[in-house]
Amino acid sequence: MIRDRGRIKWTSMMLPEHVKMLRNWAKEDSYEQPITVDEQALEKMNEITEEALHSGKRVVITHYDDHQYRPLIGTIVRVDTLKQTLHVEDNFSERWVVPLANIVDIRFHEEELSE
Repeated sequence: MIRDRGRIKWTSMMLPEHVKMLRNWAKEDSYEQPITVDEQALEKMNEITEEALHSGKRVVITHYDDHQYRPLIGTIVRVDTLKQTLHVEDNFSERWVVPLANIVDIRFHEEELSE
């Protein structure tokens, strides 16, 4: 039986630049494409943001960052309408600034646990 090692057997004959390009190419294949949010979802997220800002409830914010969707759990500290950003403080008292255009979903943290 012939054991083929695939790409591994050719790496010794490749230039370091080619190996780097292959790794970047494989990494780019895992990128997620950004989606557009419809008007109803935007309205619901706006209501949740307003309620969370005034009541201090924790929220789960899903946002698009560095070609991936990332969750952020924390309390909304401030909404900057001029810069179009959302200021969030997480459980470790670290402040995050999320652009409003990158936000895909906002939910209350309690809803996330009950689903």
